[in-house]
Amino acid sequence: MEKIIRFEPGFDKRNPDPNINYGIGGMKIRFVLKGEKGAMQFLIGTDWYPYSTQKEYLTRFPEKHDIQPSGWDIGYHSPIPMHEGQEPMSSECDILGGTCYYDGSGLAADRLIPAFLERGTDAVWEKLTEWYTDRFGDEADQP
Repeated sequence: MEKIIRFEPGFDKRNPDPNINYGIGGMKIRFVLKGEKGAMQFLIGTDWYPYSTQKEYLTRFPEKHDIQPSGWDIGYHSPIPMHEGQEPMSSECDILGGTCYYDGSGLAADRLIPAFLERGTDAVWEKLTEWYTDRFGDEADQP
């Protein structure tokens, strides 16, 4: 099993033209546990914003000084559909490469934050391994 951690930068894509104003976004941290059958991911949102946006952001949202991460997504990437009628992602999957079937939950992701804050990446890898086995079966079951 391959363990991947990606720090995905925040952005400042503000534009006066509302058709191309994509706002601002904070850094995300993506944990991926990738095996032969697919991958599980845990995505965390942070309040780590580009310097170009911080003054305005903190002025508009003064309560954001706590800088707590939030769980944004827990989900799977599969090279095959996992349920009837599941459609592939519209773009090539950057986790598996090629066609990918994805599903996830933002609500479940927040439940992992307390364990992550207490135990760090050990908690994340344990939970992703558990979810991988639940979703895809044990890697030892490979032919």
